Amino acid sequence: MASVMTCLSCLLVSFDATAQSVLPEKFILSLQKAGVPSNAVGIMVLPVSASSLDAPRIVQNPDLAMRPASTMKLLTTLVALDELGPAFRWKTQILSDAPLTGDTLNGNLYIHGGGDPDLNMEKLGVLLRNLRNQGLHNINGNIIVDRSYFQPERLDTNAPPFDEFPDAYYNVIPDALLIHSNISSINVQSDNDKINASLLTPLSNTTIINQLMLNKKPCSAWEKYWQVPTVIDSDNAVNIILNGSFPRNCKITQHLNILDRNQYIAHLVRALWQELGGSWQGQVLDGKTPLNAQLLLEHKSEPLADLIRIVNKHSDNAMARSIYLSLGVQNTQPGVTSAQTAEARIRTWMFRHGINDAGLILENGSGLSRNEQISARQMAGLLLAATRSNWFPEFASSLPIAGTDGTMRKRLKDSPAAQNARIKTGTLKDSVAIAGYIRDMHNQNWIIVAMINSETAEKARTALDVLIDWIATGDDTQ
Repeated sequence: MASVMTCLSCLLVSFDATAQSVLPEKFILSLQKAGVPSNAVGIMVLPVSASSLDAPRIVQNPDLAMRPASTMKLLTTLVALDELGPAFRWKTQILSDAPLTGDTLNGNLYIHGGGDPDLNMEKLGVLLRNLRNQGLHNINGNIIVDRSYFQPERLDTNAPPFDEFPDAYYNVIPDALLIHSNISSINVQSDNDKINASLLTPLSNTTIINQLMLNKKPCSAWEKYWQVPTVIDSDNAVNIILNGSFPRNCKITQHLNILDRNQYIAHLVRALWQELGGSWQGQVLDGKTPLNAQLLLEHKSEPLADLIRIVNKHSDNAMARSIYLSLGVQNTQPGVTSAQTAEARIRTWMFRHGINDAGLILENGSGLSRNEQISARQMAGLLLAATRSNWFPEFASSLPIAGTDGTMRKRLKDSPAAQNARIKTGTLKDSVAIAGYIRDMHNQNWIIVAMINSETAEKARTALDVLIDWIATGDDTQ
């Protein structure tokens, strides 16, 4: 016991002496138990009413550049609200350079992507239905996909995998015409004797070949024995081969990014168009929309203010990356990528709000990166700037509510923080983080930022909950 208290004393002393309050012992003990040293923690806590960042209530390594994981989405979404406006919408257009003869188009159909972060299968189906309602039945040509809204057009091409799960939804890399996140959903269920697998996504000429073997493992461990499906494409037919083993009496739905983008669009459009009674035998090809092409239909996305609720509450990486790239679309110069222009725009925004960008590293704006870095002071600065923004209600409503929804729905249910804390979370292999706002039991509002970068960071999530709970209680921060 004496040795534990001695170590605790060392940790307490290591925290910044300029802070007006020391951190709770339970928090520091949680860090110690997780094996996290104090120099791997960046913290800043200050009242929302603070006039500046100069007098935080609690501070630890505030200027240390750290990997923020998904809390980086707060920077992307706040700047997008301020720069693009909450009513900003992305446009997807369908055009043609050939006239409609009766119910037949004797030419190509062009789909011009506008970077819509949430162009799902249902919305594509509505577009195609409206096209049929215009009288079109036969498409005697190809579908040309124009992704030139972002530069480069295909960031996913030859991109090294982020981790060992390149087919996972969270690893999808966006482009200007990302339809349904390129996801194929496969349902797998078993009993004691057999395994049934079916494709839930309507893809024409696509077959699931089930080679899974039954095992005796618990259903909760199914992923350990699942192998990435093999995809074989020949003569416009796709076979998705399931390999590995699967537990008895188990049911799951797996959402996978396993098909080539144009291959996916071709099979999805063909299936939906056939359901609508249409005919099309062409291919999906990359290209540019001719200047003389006539607009047939235009789909507008939901407003930005609505989409950032999905991004922040559910930590959607692909959508965050699309928003980030959209910040870089305007004023893009030849040879300059959308990501580079987006970074310059974000740094300019920080300068206008008096936030020093020293040490900030941006890559894709989602936090799904081993390169992106930001300090606790910079993160607290953007959260403070948000409270003065015209769009603070829209921004605040996008954050997960403790014990209620999003990535915080299962956390702190029995804490004073429940329904009183709006917290963006972040998790990577060696990083955990929180950032957001807390109303304590004395009705005082706080900004909180805490980031932990350590090989044992995952074990320190409890410590972050302890810190949120302690601030929400409000007894030691007054």
